[in-house]
Amino acid sequence: MNRLTYILPVFVLVIAGLLSSIYIVDEREQVLVLRFGQIEQTRDEAGWYFKLPLFDEVVRYEDRILSLETPLIEVTPADDRRLVVDAFVLWRIEDMVQFRQAVARGGQRKAEIDLGDILDGQIRAVLGSDGVTSNTILSPERTQLMEQIEERVNARASALGIDVVDVRLRQTNLPEQNFDATLQRMIAEREREAIDERARGQEAAKRVRAAADRTYTELLSEANRDSRIIEGQADAQRNRIFAEAYGQDPEFFDFYRSLTAYEQALQGKNSTMVLSPNSEFFNYMINDGVGALADVAPIASAADNSAAIRAAEEAAKKTTEEAQQASEALKASEKATGETPVEDASPAEEAPAEEAPAPEASDMGETTGSGN
Repeated sequence: MNRLTYILPVFVLVIAGLLSSIYIVDEREQVLVLRFGQIEQTRDEAGWYFKLPLFDEVVRYEDRILSLETPLIEVTPADDRRLVVDAFVLWRIEDMVQFRQAVARGGQRKAEIDLGDILDGQIRAVLGSDGVTSNTILSPERTQLMEQIEERVNARASALGIDVVDVRLRQTNLPEQNFDATLQRMIAEREREAIDERARGQEAAKRVRAAADRTYTELLSEANRDSRIIEGQADAQRNRIFAEAYGQDPEFFDFYRSLTAYEQALQGKNSTMVLSPNSEFFNYMINDGVGALADVAPIASAADNSAAIRAAEEAAKKTTEEAQQASEALKASEKATGETPVEDASPAEEAPAEEAPAPEASDMGETTGSGN
């Protein structure tokens, strides 16, 4: 019983000593063994290791890639347009001995503070350098700027035993106090561009309208000219036909014209006309007191002359109808467009050819005989 009393405490002490002399290194860690504050061993491979109990101290550090996010950083690019950026950095402990000497007992927390200060300074230096504007920061050149920041941060963080894996700019915004002013300026620029675009569009529309109006006026003037020419030619042909008919038998032509005038003037059952007693209108219907109405000389060609005159009148009427149809088509075109064309000078405006003279009283005696 007494022996067991002594053996049990000794056994417990031995077990405790063995357990305190063994430490395990995880695959996600790297370890420093310190003896009286001095670095005795470094372990970066996973496994079981021994140390002196009570004399050796095991300090563990992360062997994985760590991340650090920076607070918002206000920078002023070369164009004096202030921006607010935030970034993050990926880093890992490259040299445990150098890292321990640099941060001492501060450990990872002290390393993050120092690395954050380095990152803040290099971001301000790169984004505020000459030639770097706010447009550059927001353009695809942003990648080159991040690579420059990474190189500078890595060069200064190597003194801490740290390897910088990557540096990224996450957000680039305007400061709150400048946001409204910048927004209004952007709106004004877009409105100015919209006004310029509308002005250019209106100018192009005016050119198109002017060209269309010029083409319309030219076509309408040509149509008016052709219409007036056709009307003039029709009038000239009508006058020529009348002149030829008059030249064949002037006396019969005068007689035929008088009969046509009677037909048009004396219409209906009762016609009243106020004329001078000496009027020549009824020369072919009154008795001159000498021989009443003269016997009409038998003219063998009277029927032929009448047929010729009627044929001439029909040809003239047909030509006049063609000219009127052309004029009506032109007027319909003008009415559809709603504009009044410019009148062109044409042969129709010239003085018409002289028509056959009206029948005179002296001609009556030559074509009529005496009557009762």
